[in-house]
Amino acid sequence: MSSLTKTPKQSGGDFDPEGLKSKLSELEKQTLEPDFWGDKQKADSVFSQINAIKDTINPFEKLLSDIAEVYDLIELYEEEDDGNEEYAAEVDAKILEIEAEYKPLKLKTLLNGKYDKGDMFLTIHAGAGGTEACDWTSMLMRMYLRWCERHRFKTEILDTLEDEGGYKSVTIQVTGPYAFGYLKGEAGVHRLVRISPFDSNARRHTSFSSVYASPVVDDNIDIEIKPEDIRIDTYRAGGAGGQHVNKTDSAVRITHYPTGIVVQCQNERSQIMNKDKCFKMLKSRLYDYYSEKLAEEHKAEAIEKKDISWGSQIRSYVFQPYTMVKDARTGEQTGNIQAVMDGDIDNFIEAYLRWNQEK
Repeated sequence: MSSLTKTPKQSGGDFDPEGLKSKLSELEKQTLEPDFWGDKQKADSVFSQINAIKDTINPFEKLLSDIAEVYDLIELYEEEDDGNEEYAAEVDAKILEIEAEYKPLKLKTLLNGKYDKGDMFLTIHAGAGGTEACDWTSMLMRMYLRWCERHRFKTEILDTLEDEGGYKSVTIQVTGPYAFGYLKGEAGVHRLVRISPFDSNARRHTSFSSVYASPVVDDNIDIEIKPEDIRIDTYRAGGAGGQHVNKTDSAVRITHYPTGIVVQCQNERSQIMNKDKCFKMLKSRLYDYYSEKLAEEHKAEAIEKKDISWGSQIRSYVFQPYTMVKDARTGEQTGNIQAVMDGDIDNFIEAYLRWNQEK
């Protein structure tokens, strides 16, 4: 039988279910107030908190219940005189089942950053390489969209800059519990090595695309954006669009002079909605930018900077002469590159989170 020592059945460490339940009850009472839906932004925030707490409470409470059941089985079978091996096998099977089912919960304990539980913006830019690099950007976009689909995250493509071979850039908003926590480690430069389908001589090419990840910052965070520091441009949206989207200058681009940050959105049907989304993106990028600046100021006191610097190569995807995906930071690798490009990047995400925690 597996060596499972007996411990108190309701041992939960820092997990405080009663405190979370009390908070949940307070939030649910707010939803019953007559004027609750008068402020949609606040209502969305409340429901987001409710879902996050439920996402924490329910799985862990079931885990404690399942562990208690295993202890009951152990106590029951210990009373048997014949020491039936069949009983021991049943307990072992139950323990393995619990371990497999709750491995993702253990991973969540690593998502303890300020914005790890929230939504995020994911931007992919093609590097040098022309058409080949733009195709690589579209491949990465598909990889992340498939990963989000597997994990039931909502995605919205906010802006694209198309090229003959794919995309020069694309911005995606990912919505769901721990979206930023899971995908923050994807920020950096992704390197592709393959025989280019665009090369008539079938030569091997190396292409690069940069991925930028930033959290959706709460509107209560005070980030000052001075009118004189920005330029707002409007232009006609591209893509298929609806009956109005391509006929008016509804797309919006905002340039922030002090930092050089540029954000743009063309997905919404009106200029006002696109502008609102742009300001949210700019606020997110500025928060991340100033956080990086603060980290730079204190790096002399730090042993090693933990955050990934923009422009650092983090992962290589090799299609020829062999197949291999390898993360330069963690050493995590796999030869099943097709699965990775189809969104199976969980091992890389988990390896990064553990690596980052140990630094």
